[in-house]
Amino acid sequence: MSQTHGEILTGSALLNDPNANKGTAFSVAERRAYGLEGLLPPQVETIDRQLERALQHLDAEPNNLERYIYLTGLNDRNETLFYKVLMSDPARFVPIVYAPTLGEACRLFSHIYRRPRGMYITLDMKGRIAEVLRNWPHKDVRFICVTTGGRILSLGDIGVNGMGIPIGKLQLYTACGAVPPRVTMPIQLDIGTTNESLWIDPLYLGLRRSPPPPAELDAFVAEFIDAVQDVFPDCLIHFEDWKGTDALRTLARYKDRILCYNDDIQGTASVTLAGLMTALRTTGGRLRDQRVVFLGAGASAVGIADLLVRAMQDEGATLDEARAAMTMLDKDGPITPARNDLTVEQRPYARDAAPGDGLREVIERARPTVLVGVSTAGGTFTEEVVRLMGDLNERPIFFPLSIPHAECTADEAYRWTDGRALYAGGVQFPPVALGERLFYPGQANNFYIFPGLALASFGVKPTRVTDDVLIEAARALSDQIGPEGMAKGLLYPPQSDIMAIQITSACRLAAFMFDNGLAQVERPADIRAWIESLTYSPDYPAPQV
Repeated sequence: MSQTHGEILTGSALLNDPNANKGTAFSVAERRAYGLEGLLPPQVETIDRQLERALQHLDAEPNNLERYIYLTGLNDRNETLFYKVLMSDPARFVPIVYAPTLGEACRLFSHIYRRPRGMYITLDMKGRIAEVLRNWPHKDVRFICVTTGGRILSLGDIGVNGMGIPIGKLQLYTACGAVPPRVTMPIQLDIGTTNESLWIDPLYLGLRRSPPPPAELDAFVAEFIDAVQDVFPDCLIHFEDWKGTDALRTLARYKDRILCYNDDIQGTASVTLAGLMTALRTTGGRLRDQRVVFLGAGASAVGIADLLVRAMQDEGATLDEARAAMTMLDKDGPITPARNDLTVEQRPYARDAAPGDGLREVIERARPTVLVGVSTAGGTFTEEVVRLMGDLNERPIFFPLSIPHAECTADEAYRWTDGRALYAGGVQFPPVALGERLFYPGQANNFYIFPGLALASFGVKPTRVTDDVLIEAARALSDQIGPEGMAKGLLYPPQSDIMAIQITSACRLAAFMFDNGLAQVERPADIRAWIESLTYSPDYPAPQV
């Protein structure tokens, strides 16, 4: 049983502890020993019976937002049963606890708030952040997912309402990668928000102020980073949904100094690279020979381009050759050397172009084999654009990654190319029928990458998450697509197999970390058996009385 300050929890305190609560699964002997008699219905149930009841509740809910709220409540009451539900059918429940439902849940976060989860570190805690972190009840924290709420899906800056994102991400560490939930912690850095509509919302839970200037923010983040190294020295910091310029600057500052990664930048890059690797097994092309156009030039675009460049160099391309294969444009037009609004990270991808060129003109000039959408603007891959890609390529490759509204749907991509497109979006689309043929679009979602990376890191305790680790993660994922899946047009393995996929990826990554001197533990004789021994299973412990 769970203990607090050496005391064994009993009675209502035990039932109110989500980590120890078994609900109706407490045995007769446990009910007598822990003061639960009379506090529960008399029937003793298995977790499988409880799962059946929970699934009935979820089936009765009118929409996925209500299912999200129900699951949040279940997590607050009984963490084991919550993960039993998620892990019973990840393909069904990932879209509820993660995108796309999570976007709506974040928009309403302050209004549907029930109970605290994770930690909120605010600007007025500066000078005391380590002290505050020590309030967390678990001392062996291995993963922190931290957001500022500055760029949440298509919602933009939503301040502390963005806390739903690190909560959901870490739930997928467990639901998809079997990382024990006790070693994870979501954190919201409340630096204020530019969203003034939140300032006047009486239910908004965050600071009603503008974010600080970059120098002040960087000093605050530096103290936070140092505090984590002090309080949780084995922790991997997962940066999530920061404003683009803040995200790029922070990652550049810390990626070679501490154990960290940015999922929006590096996770998105790795999963896109994996899909492209699979697509090239269909087309027969080489990665170093591809030309990529990006609609959108923010942190995600730069991250994808940087990793593609690094992978192309592995195939023998020079740095200049690989960078020249990347072309970007955003809402203000092509990324050209003449623009004075470019970040240092964007400048390597600046190309000469007419300032008024749109996506069609850029494609005509660059003649890409791959079109990537990270624009946050749905419908921007128009019929004209998609057909042009089809004219230029026998098998055009599309990654419309914006969530929740893709730059083009799977149906559009297949219809406008007569079924020749290779397609994966940021959201999952159903199979598409075209004449007598059935096409299976992929979902280029980071949950194919970060749970396996986390599970490997949980065991290996790596010193860094390098670009080479992320490239190996892409290879490990792509290699799990067999001939049958490729014949269906899949660029990623089926989501129904997500747990097995992540464990296999974790084994590959663990071996890679050992081989490349990144590990801080002794290499086991059997890596797979060792990784599997570390995994979390949502089952109650045997009765202890």
